[in-house]
Amino acid sequence: MMRTRPLKVALLGCGVVGSEVARIMTTHADDLAARIGAPVELAGVAVRRPDKVREGIDPALVTTDATALVKRGDIDVVVEVIGGIEPARTLITTAFEHGASVVSANKALLAQDGAALHAAANAKGKDLYYEAAVAGAIPLIRPLRESLAGDKVNRVLGIVNGTTNFILDAMDTTGAGYQEALDEATALGYAEADPTADVEGFDAAAKAAILAGIAFHTRVRLDDVYREGMTEVTAADFASAKEMGCTIKLLAICERAADGGSVTARVHPAMIPLSHPLAGVRGAYNAVFVESDAAGQLMFYGPGAGGSPTASAVLGDLVAVCRNRIGGATGPGESAYAALPVSPMGDVVTRYHISLDVADKPGVLAQVATVFAEHGVSIDTVRQSGKDGEASLVVVTHRASDAALGGTVEALRKLDTVRGVASIMRVEGE
Repeated sequence: MMRTRPLKVALLGCGVVGSEVARIMTTHADDLAARIGAPVELAGVAVRRPDKVREGIDPALVTTDATALVKRGDIDVVVEVIGGIEPARTLITTAFEHGASVVSANKALLAQDGAALHAAANAKGKDLYYEAAVAGAIPLIRPLRESLAGDKVNRVLGIVNGTTNFILDAMDTTGAGYQEALDEATALGYAEADPTADVEGFDAAAKAAILAGIAFHTRVRLDDVYREGMTEVTAADFASAKEMGCTIKLLAICERAADGGSVTARVHPAMIPLSHPLAGVRGAYNAVFVESDAAGQLMFYGPGAGGSPTASAVLGDLVAVCRNRIGGATGPGESAYAALPVSPMGDVVTRYHISLDVADKPGVLAQVATVFAEHGVSIDTVRQSGKDGEASLVVVTHRASDAALGGTVEALRKLDTVRGVASIMRVEGE
């Protein structure tokens, strides 16, 4: 039997995502009510520009006083899609204090203060859901938090930023340079006017922190995530990748150490074999590859951003939270019982592709190989080409620690026969 009293929802933010949330709540009202067991009512919309025309939203619901809205006391669920740290953090905690559960898409805030927000929700017996904070419409957080709750996740490897994937895919398929591909992404609306958060890996790093925390039952903050952007990736890097049967992606990688005693979280460009499922992820799409003991290998794929895809994830959380509200229960909260240490990047072990500019004369390869051996880095393959006294030397290593590789590169720079280090890139997905 359906409850007749509606569940009241406050919407904080009415931009690209917020307006889609409001639209779906209105156009799918009957279906949502049937799925939840009670009607849902949009009770207020907090915005910064109240005079802007918002199609389908009653102007009487619009307010600039977000604090008053979340303090009303009759609000069942607050949907936060304004982003940033403040005032979002204060508004969310205020919502808990005044009896509301929260659905958020705020990756930056959750990566920085997720533990405190979970504690605030738990103290008031409320829900905090945030499927939309990672990978847009792709169901990922709930599978990690619930479907795989009885399994042991060892690795999460993924493309979690559509802008960077579009740029790198364009560079790969058309031969475009970085700036040319970025200009195209901007013209098509995939890149912001200031793309720094995307191309420098900040967005992906926040998502990696959230994924690692859930996957490994450990608190992982944004500061724990190693971050390297993709602005230095060149057409020459793609040419080298193709010679190895690889392509290049900006990856978020969360791993449990082989001995199970620590975890790592990192974001950086990497070569991946064309045979790997992530290599075929094109355009602005996202995909995340999960490896666990019992389930084995799983891949989640779909649009990772945009108004409608992200709103889909928000509405999924809204339905779940409303069902909990009716049943007088709460869903899963933070699980950080493992409390594993987060190892620094220097401890990470992977393969490397190093391109060196060297003198074209006898003995250079032997000198370079000696430096690698002295630092305990084993060479897998070497490719050399050159003329007129200059040459290029490409070395692909076996697995080595980041610290060992760093020491190797510093020693190589000191050789008279090494003119420069053209590029260094990790090789993942094998």
